[in-house]
This record gives sequence, structure tokens and C-alpha cells, in this order.
Amino acid sequence: MGHHNHSHSVPKGHVGSKYRTRLAITFSLVVSFMIVEFVFGFLSGSLALISDAGHMSADSITLGVALLATVIATRTDKTGRKTYGSFRAEVFASGFTVLVMLAVSVYVVVEAIQRIGHPAEIATGQMMVVGVLGLAINVISIFILHSGSKESLNVKGAYLEVISDAAGSVGVILAGVLIKLTGNGLWDVIVALAIGIFVAARALILGKHVLAVLGQQAPEDIAIESVISDLETVPGVEGVHDLHVWTLTSGMNVATAHLLIDGSADPQDSLEMAQKVLQSKHSIEHATLQTETSPTEYCHLSW
Repeated sequence: MGHHNHSHSVPKGHVGSKYRTRLAITFSLVVSFMIVEFVFGFLSGSLALISDAGHMSADSITLGVALLATVIATRTDKTGRKTYGSFRAEVFASGFTVLVMLAVSVYVVVEAIQRIGHPAEIATGQMMVVGVLGLAINVISIFILHSGSKESLNVKGAYLEVISDAAGSVGVILAGVLIKLTGNGLWDVIVALAIGIFVAARALILGKHVLAVLGQQAPEDIAIESVISDLETVPGVEGVHDLHVWTLTSGMNVATAHLLIDGSADPQDSLEMAQKVLQSKHSIEHATLQTETSPTEYCHLSW
């Protein structure tokens, strides 16, 4: 008789929640400076500064959503219907980040094009001071979020936003210097366009990762062929079929598979060893495995 079993090793926790405090600190820094940058952007007349402030407002929104996602993702389900919990909240938050980044980049590019041929009078002194302060804030934020960006898609979204902002701050400083040296306000428009394009590029990179998770693709660091061959080395396992591996949320890979077991082997022993192989060699914390002595007609699917 076939056996259905789940790997009951508890996942190491929602990765994003480990960085909740860091997200909160970064959120406070970004919101505070965003207000300063908007005020001085309008006072100085710099589109580059206003565009960077707009980007920081996108940061504020996405960091706030990312922070909220770490709370939602670890909330206990009381309905009994969320069989996977709320871990996908961070993935949806990252998707929202992509949309906000794209919206900001479109606004900046459109505004910059409208200013071509009509450059505004710009107070470069204010512009450069605020740019330097913004760069300092962003460097601190990058340092705070760096480690988390390697583990959590949610934190990665916030991290990419801050990197984009740092580049924007560098652009603001550069535009201020060039305007001061040449007296040509067109540099402000050029830098604003560059910031808009850069933000869009970063959004598309993050969007690719989000779609991969939502599309339930196998994680990039897991080779399906390798998983199958490792499972087939388990004593008693003669074959593997209907294997599916996907990412539930950052740091939490899951899998399902059917194991064809030798009639003389103990299915329970083979099952437990297979679960250990998936966990130790492929970092798959949760696996639903079915053992069978012969394939059933309902198992083989085209996908």
C-alpha cells in the first residue's frame, strides 16, 4: 500500500522576519529624508532632486509594505483554509515594489522629456548638499539590509530600492557639479532620465524573480536531475516520478514526489531517508512524498 508522508522538520522560520528590525530602521531613515528631499527639490527647482525624492517615496511605500509583509507572513492562520500559511505575503510585497518602481521611473522620464528645451533655474548649492546627505542615508541603509537581501526576496526588493536611490543621489550630486561648472540646466534633465531608466532596469530584474516564484518554477540553485539522482541512491528506491520543486517563500523550498519502492524494502525507512536527502543536500525543508510498489495510472501527468 502506498504511503503519504510529509517532512515534519520545521522550517527555520520565515527568513524575512529575521530582518524586521532592520527594515524598520531603514524605513524610518528613508521616510525622514524623503520629506527633506522633496522640500529642497521644489525649493531648488531640481528635477533630478525631485525625481530622487519620488524614488524615495516609492522606497517608503515599498519598505512599509515589506515590513508589513514580515508580520503577515508569520501570522497564525485561524481559518484553517490557508494550508500554506501566509508566507507568500512577502512575494506579493515584492511584486508591489516592482509596480511602484516602474511607476516612478515612468513619471521621471515623462517629466524629464517635457523639460527638454525648457531647463529650469536650479539652486545647485542646495541640490548638492541634499544629494550628499541622501547618499549617506542610502549607504547606511545598504549596509543594514545587505545580509538580508541574500536570503529574503522581500528584503532584496527593499535592498534594490535603496541601491537605486544611492545611484540617484550620486546622479543628483553629479548634476549639481556639472550645472555649476557649465551653467547648463540640461544636465538636471539628463540625470533625471538616467535615474528613471536605472530604476526601471532594477524593477525588471526583481520582477523576473517574483514571477519565477509565483510561476512555481524550480529554484535556480536546485537542479531537478540532481534531486532525482540523489533520491534514486536511497536504499529501496527504484525510481522517482512526478517530482515538483518550488519556492513557497524566501528560504523555504518545498517538494512533492512519488517514490517507486522495491517490494522487499521497508517503505518507511526509504521514506525517511529520502526526506533527509532532500533536506541535507538540497535545502528542501518540507517534502510530501508518496511511496508505491508500482505506479498508478493517475500519477503520470504531462506537466
